[in-house]
Amino acid sequence: MTVEPKPIDFGVLPPNKARDVPDLSRLIAWVLDDLIPIPGTKFRLGLDPLIGLIPGFGDSSTAVMSSMILIHGLRSGVPRIVLVRMALNVLVNSLVGAIPGLGDLFSAFFKSNRRNVELLDRHAGTATRASTTADWIFVGTLIGGVLLIAVAMSIAIGFGAYQLFKLLLAI
Repeated sequence: MTVEPKPIDFGVLPPNKARDVPDLSRLIAWVLDDLIPIPGTKFRLGLDPLIGLIPGFGDSSTAVMSSMILIHGLRSGVPRIVLVRMALNVLVNSLVGAIPGLGDLFSAFFKSNRRNVELLDRHAGTATRASTTADWIFVGTLIGGVLLIAVAMSIAIGFGAYQLFKLLLAI
């Protein structure tokens, strides 16, 4: 009698409630929003607010990673209005997150990626038709707009930090 070994389940990611939501979306949301537990509290901190501390790079790079969840939303058959809500979550997180200090504190509490995965859980597979080329163009335009605004904000903040640094060296 041969006994098959059982795989070890580490339980790092929360259980996948909806079969249509890819585990990569959950992983992105978990890493960006809930990776580090704060001892003595129920609060968890992700890499999103920590990466956002880097002026000119942080918020635009996390917006790129958050856009992957939008792509998974389209592949999962999420209605367009839900995709708009998801894009707005990323946009709000990027815009407010671009404010030095306060924006990173906001990102720690807003958790846009977790919100987007919850939207995926609720709405995956509820679209009444398959994704069309127009849907892909729509989502591509949304992602492009979100990334364009996030990059513009990052450049503006990076330029401001550079000018401030130059001013401080002149004193």
